[in-house]
Amino acid sequence: MPTKKAISASRPSVLEVRLSGTVVGTITNLPNDQNLFVFDAAYIADENRPVLSLSFYDAFRELRTDVRPVTRRLPPFFSNLLPEGQLRQYIAEHGDVNAQREFFLLWLLGNDLPGAVTVQDIEGRALPPAQGTPTEARTKVGKDVLRFSLAGVQLKLSAVGNPNRQLSVPASRQGEHWIVKLPSAAYPNLPENEYSMMQFAREVGIQVPEVGLLPMDRIDGVPEQWRQLKGSAYYIRRFDRGAKGKRIHIEDFNQIYGQFPEAKYKDYSYTNMAADLWRLTDETQFTEFVRRLIFNVVIGNNDMHLKNWSLIYPDGRTPQLAPAYDFVSTVCYIADDRLALSIAKEKAISRLDWALMERFARKAQVPSKLVLETARETIEKIMELWPRFQKELPLDQKTRRLITAHMKSVPLVAR
Repeated sequence: MPTKKAISASRPSVLEVRLSGTVVGTITNLPNDQNLFVFDAAYIADENRPVLSLSFYDAFRELRTDVRPVTRRLPPFFSNLLPEGQLRQYIAEHGDVNAQREFFLLWLLGNDLPGAVTVQDIEGRALPPAQGTPTEARTKVGKDVLRFSLAGVQLKLSAVGNPNRQLSVPASRQGEHWIVKLPSAAYPNLPENEYSMMQFAREVGIQVPEVGLLPMDRIDGVPEQWRQLKGSAYYIRRFDRGAKGKRIHIEDFNQIYGQFPEAKYKDYSYTNMAADLWRLTDETQFTEFVRRLIFNVVIGNNDMHLKNWSLIYPDGRTPQLAPAYDFVSTVCYIADDRLALSIAKEKAISRLDWALMERFARKAQVPSKLVLETARETIEKIMELWPRFQKELPLDQKTRRLITAHMKSVPLVAR
């Protein structure tokens, strides 16, 4: 006869989802490993409810409550909250959960997710059930595992502290304030590249959070397997955390479009984003989007996929374009003439001329004059500042030459 413990472990588990303290709904892990998200009745009835994701609303801004269950994975909005790549594998192994069973990974990381979402077991259990290990060992492991989630593939950690002195990666408490990106063995000087492009973006007039570089030996708590990485790490202030760790809700455009993380290069375009930002925000937000788009084209960032653009909800309900992040000149590592997403159905940078920008505006149904004027102003500022400003950046001569050569190859710049 099965024990009470075995029966408890086999029954459906339920996670409660909150948004800035408001109960939004529950995620239930069913016996066939399907995960079912159901909105809370009070949340549905509240006309002033905080926005979890625009993907849950229809064209008339009515809440859609018919969320389909998903096997092993979570519904797309929640799946996009989880890390990918090395960090995901590390957390899964040290947290003793299966990296592919997203329900349990979300349970493990639920107290420090991107934005203002928190998730906890409805019965108050702090950790998901062990994967075939004794409870005592599972609890011990749970205390040591990194308990935060930062979405994306690149290896990045959540840290606290003052970068002028030292940052600390917390292993058993909630991280806040900073995101730290470690050096990459595959892409030399990647932290210096991102820092330089973000500082240059700020100089051009783009909204950029505080960023910096910090020697690896001034970051405490980095897991042992990555401590041997040499050089400097890149850090950026978390814009989804406010004073005293207050959570500010955000969602990336892959979440907005209801796609799983691996679809971040598919089905939607910069044209779709432009149309939606024009509809959802204001002219200031829209021109900031155009400015960032042109900037990344000109510096050679061919990896600005849907997860590299986000909306932020300072009041919980009104979307704004979130501050800039993930600006890297990828042409320094990969010779590629194609953008991550299309502009008016065109990805080839060699085709990006003023006629294409006019077509982009028409397809997005946004003012052509505003698009063209913003693009011209941005390009003029880039080309005016780059010859001088590049000398102040921690870039080697080869990287500067590659970026300069790319700039000259963009038809918008050539004319």
